[in-house]
Amino acid sequence: MPSPVSADRSAESPEHGAVDALISQTRRLRGGIDAVRREAAADAERSDDPRLRWQRALCELAAHHADNLGEHLDQLRDGPPAATAPAGEPAGPVARGPAGRAGSAEWNLLTDAATWSDELYRIFGRSPEDGALTLDELPSWLLEEDRPQLTAMVTDCLVDGRPIDGEFRIVRGDGAVRTVHMKGEPVLDADGCTASMWAVLRDVSELQRCRKAMHETRDSLQHQRHRAQTEHRLAVELQEAVLPSWRGSLLLPPGPDPARPSAAGVLDLAGHYLPSAVSTLVGGDWFDALQLPGGRTLLTVGGLTGHGVAATSGMAMLLGAVRGMAVAGTDPGPLMGWLNHLLDASAQPALGSALCCCYDPGSRTLLWSQAGHPAPLLFRDGTGRALRTPAGVLLGAVADAEYAQVRDELLPGDVLVLHTEGLSPDAGRLLDLAPRFAAAHTAQDCVRAVLERFGGTEREDDGCVLIARIGS
Repeated sequence: MPSPVSADRSAESPEHGAVDALISQTRRLRGGIDAVRREAAADAERSDDPRLRWQRALCELAAHHADNLGEHLDQLRDGPPAATAPAGEPAGPVARGPAGRAGSAEWNLLTDAATWSDELYRIFGRSPEDGALTLDELPSWLLEEDRPQLTAMVTDCLVDGRPIDGEFRIVRGDGAVRTVHMKGEPVLDADGCTASMWAVLRDVSELQRCRKAMHETRDSLQHQRHRAQTEHRLAVELQEAVLPSWRGSLLLPPGPDPARPSAAGVLDLAGHYLPSAVSTLVGGDWFDALQLPGGRTLLTVGGLTGHGVAATSGMAMLLGAVRGMAVAGTDPGPLMGWLNHLLDASAQPALGSALCCCYDPGSRTLLWSQAGHPAPLLFRDGTGRALRTPAGVLLGAVADAEYAQVRDELLPGDVLVLHTEGLSPDAGRLLDLAPRFAAAHTAQDCVRAVLERFGGTEREDDGCVLIARIGS
């Protein structure tokens, strides 16, 4: 193949019209990349999202590729570069073209002469008066760890006749380290022996910088995704470990005949966690029912602000405190006060809402308190209403807050619905289920009605529902 810098060889330049058309297309492409890059850069500045930083880095890399393509097409249109003669012969001034333009060289094995284009002197930061570097001198300009790679490439080219295609780093006279890509091949004489080696060299330092930035942001994005997946798995496992394990209806106190959930003195219970329909994040909502000493039953729902492991671990702490204080005999109002103190003193402050009820089967009364939480819904004789709400602010909002408690009388056949904030916007639709609840035989039938109505809706947050039917 003819050398692009050899004076005794000629090469035809491509048609100018075809090259000019490619240059115009490249400029239009570059303009489009600039528009996308500006938008990506603006988004990345407004957010710390690694995905946006990766997009910006990829746009920068695409822009540099387009710049390099434009430079190469310009050179292709202008024709082969002017050669700078070996040391000792007259030479013109060093060309000062833009970074990314390619320089060329030919090393003659018979005379040991080196011929460089002006652009190659610019890449190396070397003056033509100093002469072109010979193949023996070239390795001294490379970083030590890159020298074996250059030696191997040159040996393969000159001994085995293989083409050269590789990158190495040079240290210029001004101390700057640049990455150079070299592509070339041997030039054979009339007898088929290697007479010289020619190569085209290009400064790809900026391209490498963009590639590095793109890889770093990609790795950061992958790390963030892996961390998010791990945290999601931990949050789900923690939630499943804390929330009630029972499925179907739970009878409290446990009776001898599970088939009779409406027996006198029996509380028929069922609950369900409804995940968000628009997010995979796990929230800090809970529901729980617990048989207490003396025959009373604890019913509670609540939730913490936030999502992920922090929310579910905080939820586990609060629910554990609720259970412990309820078993110790603390009434709902004082219990809320202690929960508020616990959350206020937590190392990771957060806000929460909660509803705590104690049902006494002997008197069929419900003693309950709330902290910034929706009131229970009472369904009786085919209609539903919210119970009158006692005073109580969000947990963690006000230090030493006091929480009132009220007592409501329940009747046989009543259905009590406790739900978290995730279902608050649908409270009116919950009341519309009164006929379905009146016809239901078990609390689980009531939960199924809730899931049929709300299970597929576009809820922005997760939620819990706990339903209790009062036995006759």
